[in-house]
Amino acid sequence: MLSRRTWFAALLLAAALPLEADQAITMTVSPRQSLAPTNLSVRLRIEPDADNRVLQVVADSGGFYRSSEISLDGERSARSAVVEFRDVPSGEYEVYGVLLDAAGRERGRVHETALVFGAGTDN
Repeated sequence: MLSRRTWFAALLLAAALPLEADQAITMTVSPRQSLAPTNLSVRLRIEPDADNRVLQVVADSGGFYRSSEISLDGERSARSAVVEFRDVPSGEYEVYGVLLDAAGRERGRVHETALVFGAGTDN
């Protein structure tokens, strides 16, 4: 079994590596499971490109919706972004990030699921 230090080192190494050529965007959501209310932290890595103009981040459970939109300045934009959705209630959240160009065309999309459990419920 690997130690925490080994896992942490592997995580840091993976974060330092460049994205694959076909990946314009990657994302991690933390925590993936939590008790309500919780803060969902969404970390995104964006491959620099002159066409990058907008990054949309959404957390949607059907009963609760939060979104954020970040303007990008092409290849001069930061390579990473962090969005935090605070006080998220219980639900099964579809979290996704969408990278758009100046015309609003999708350049990349990523998706993860996060479960937020309510106190004393099965959800």
